[in-house]
Amino acid sequence: MLKFALAGNPNCGKTTLFNALTGSTAHVGNWPGVTVDKREGTYKKLSAPVAIVDLPGIYSLSPYTPEEVISRNYILDEKPDCVINIVDATNLERNLYLTTQIMEIDVPMVVALNMIDVVKKSGDKLDAKKLEQKIGLPVVEISALREEGIARLMECAYAAAQAKRAGTTVLQGTALSHVIDDVKIALKGKGVENPLFHAVKLTEGDELEVVNHPDEMQMVEEFKKQFADDVFAGDFEAMVADARYKYISANFSTAVEHAKREQTLTKSDRADKVLTHRIWGIPIFLVVLFAIFHLTFGEDLLYLNALFGFAQDVATGNETLDAFVAVFYSSAGISTPGAIVFNLMGFVTDQIGGGIAAGLESAGAAPWAQGLVNEGIWAGLSGILSFIPQILVLFLFISILEDSGYMARVAFILDRAFRKFGLSGRAFIPMIMGFGCSVPAAINTRTLADEKERVMTNRVIPFFTCGAKAPILAAVCGAIASLYTGINADLLVFGLYVFGMAMAIVMVAFMRQTSMRGEVAPFIMELPAYHAPQFRNLMLHLWDKLKHYIKKAFTIILASSIVIWFLSNFSWSWKMVSVEESILYDIGAFVQWICTPMGFGVQLSSFGWVFVVAAVTGLIAKENVIATFYVLAPAIGALIPAWDDGESGIGAVVALMEATGITWQALLAFTVFNMLTVPCFAAAATVRAETPKGKFKYTVAFWILTSFVTASLVYVLLSWWWTAPIVAAVLALVVVFFVLRNRGKIKFSFKKKRGTQARE
Repeated sequence: MLKFALAGNPNCGKTTLFNALTGSTAHVGNWPGVTVDKREGTYKKLSAPVAIVDLPGIYSLSPYTPEEVISRNYILDEKPDCVINIVDATNLERNLYLTTQIMEIDVPMVVALNMIDVVKKSGDKLDAKKLEQKIGLPVVEISALREEGIARLMECAYAAAQAKRAGTTVLQGTALSHVIDDVKIALKGKGVENPLFHAVKLTEGDELEVVNHPDEMQMVEEFKKQFADDVFAGDFEAMVADARYKYISANFSTAVEHAKREQTLTKSDRADKVLTHRIWGIPIFLVVLFAIFHLTFGEDLLYLNALFGFAQDVATGNETLDAFVAVFYSSAGISTPGAIVFNLMGFVTDQIGGGIAAGLESAGAAPWAQGLVNEGIWAGLSGILSFIPQILVLFLFISILEDSGYMARVAFILDRAFRKFGLSGRAFIPMIMGFGCSVPAAINTRTLADEKERVMTNRVIPFFTCGAKAPILAAVCGAIASLYTGINADLLVFGLYVFGMAMAIVMVAFMRQTSMRGEVAPFIMELPAYHAPQFRNLMLHLWDKLKHYIKKAFTIILASSIVIWFLSNFSWSWKMVSVEESILYDIGAFVQWICTPMGFGVQLSSFGWVFVVAAVTGLIAKENVIATFYVLAPAIGALIPAWDDGESGIGAVVALMEATGITWQALLAFTVFNMLTVPCFAAAATVRAETPKGKFKYTVAFWILTSFVTASLVYVLLSWWWTAPIVAAVLALVVVFFVLRNRGKIKFSFKKKRGTQARE
């Protein structure tokens, strides 16, 4: 099977093209030896199927980032049959810089001029035939977003793959062409493949080439002596970059004819004047976040119902039909999209659960078998399945923000705020991905240049509440709102999300003042033009997430639910007993005292250990917290309210509140603990892979200590408000101490002397 590689700058539309080419055949893995995403798929519309590999977005083939090294090594070592270089036609000169580097490799190549529809709409003219003649490569106009020109592109790439191609360079005729030719001849004599590419890179002083070809590097060093008085002072890398851009400007850019237009702002520029405003940018972002959380976790379209006076008055007298109609209406009126999909899934799981229970009973199944299936298996599964639609709605909104180009703006406006606390705006990109899942978010920290910034970002990514934690927040906040009037559930959820973000910033600032002192890396980012997200791409993204959650539901969560049911129904002698005599009770009661400062320890009734067990099972997968509630509520005799039908996490939490006597303050502390503590095993393993060797243990200690102290403070401050001045004073003293120490006003260190420690 032929293999084509997609290469291009970030935001050039490469991923959009990949999705259009591969569709449902796409799958994601990791590149060998690293945890950067590897996307592969199959294009099936040619005479033979073609494998498509989506290389990471890069600006050059220099070894400055892992993405650049991966793309470079893949093209050189894996030898794809053709490289499709995606070029943003609206930024031709900048994108063609990478093109001139790939041209130097002996690989068939096609240039795809993407976003050509945007160029035409602006009134500009781009002569693809003229560019093709100048560049010496096939050039095809496409619009990946509209899926125009893709078939012709693939036919052209297929034809190009049938013949060999020798690398060419735009550096011929420059002051460096002599040394490049000499080094190329020397490398070719040694049998080195792609000698032109290696010769150019060696001339640049590329660190990988210097190590691999020390003899040829001596030739470059001798040649450098002639340029000691040059304007570049012998900096051949700068000379090569300058020569590339001059050639592009003089030869390739002539293919573009810009329309004469008045100096007016584009639509994107006008939008940015508001959305990236130095004062209003962050408040607007917070309003957008609140709207997303309200539409996802809120019960009704608050403002629409208030405006038009919608209300539920649709009773038909048929119980099943009324239950179905209630999917779309709440007591206050029309439900939110999140509530509709949640209610719909709850309706489906309720019907399935009722059918399973009735079937087992009519079949005369043993009590333990009924308990295992109804309480151990289906209770946990249905709880997670009922929340999956809401999680997908959240992913949908976040994907829309990412694909539209707004998230890039958020990183830009937050750079000013983040920089004051010790992070660049670039760190926000993996952080915001944490709202979806911490695993790809941690992987994305590879784009951060500074090691300390990578470590700090990985540590606080779990504070950005992922989709797996969303059911915990929704259930707890919904339960508190249902028992205490005057509390709005989605406002409370939004507050917890913002609290997690604030904790991330606070802890980064703390680390910058203590163990991670250093300068903040500069942040340079291109802002893509706003555009409407493509429906097909959004659906493919949601399908990937759905597969992930379904897999977890029927593997990790299913196994955990069965184990929890078994431990809560059997004694150490393997006999079926009541929960007070079970293995799980003994384990939970033994460690319950540890959680006393957080409010769900020994101060609760004898059943308070369920929260400890839920927090522990959440270390495997955060979805297990709600699944554990579903399994243990019946075991301890907690009565789930009739209005819940056993399908809502809200009802399960209400039942446990009444059975254990836990206060709303302790319940919020429990939620905060789960938000900030060690993430699920998959996320923790990913962070470990992204952390320098031997340092991960400190990250685990950071998670445990931060979550325990913060949850304890939340419980104490909410329970006894008069402690606030005391806590504030202690925190202020800690801040003052570290600030003065870092300014040299306080000297505090430990030295080992003769086997003992002495303070100076």
